Amino acid sequence: MRRQIRKFLPDHEAIRGNRWLAPFENTLLHPRLWDLNRHSAAGAVAAGLFCGLIPGPLQMLGAAICAVVFRVNLPLAMLTTIYTNPFTIVPLYIAAFTIGQWVVPGPGHKFIEPPEPGDAGFVAWLQALVHWMAGLGAPLALGLLLLASGLAAAGYLLMQIAWRAYLIRAWRRRGRRRAKQKL
Repeated sequence: MRRQIRKFLPDHEAIRGNRWLAPFENTLLHPRLWDLNRHSAAGAVAAGLFCGLIPGPLQMLGAAICAVVFRVNLPLAMLTTIYTNPFTIVPLYIAAFTIGQWVVPGPGHKFIEPPEPGDAGFVAWLQALVHWMAGLGAPLALGLLLLASGLAAAGYLLMQIAWRAYLIRAWRRRGRRRAKQKL
């Protein structure tokens, strides 16, 4: 499994040769950012799940920063942010708002539908979207933080369990092969 994944990862020379990444060479070439083991994979999934709920196109940047800070697998952290996409982002934000409503006391927190992109243009739609999000306020902000934290914790635990199950299965398979060879 690891060998197949490593085929897609860039090597150190590719990073050194990239003129945009050259200033960050010392940071990006840290071995733990490219190592794929149970702990780095679980941490990367947690970082990616947490940063996946960052609004806008900053999700992968946030995941990359978390990967560098926590020294977990960088490509996996960035890849994990893809769980938020145009089909999943609205249900996730509704769930976050609902969680925030449970936690934030106060009357009258109502969810209104987000603005639709219309003929007014992208900038007008973006301004309407920012106004819509500001109107949701504290329940959405706290709900996003709680949902992101919960997803990160669940992703970390599930990745640890899945990796452990894979190792146990591999150990047993190897033991059966050795037993057959002794016969």
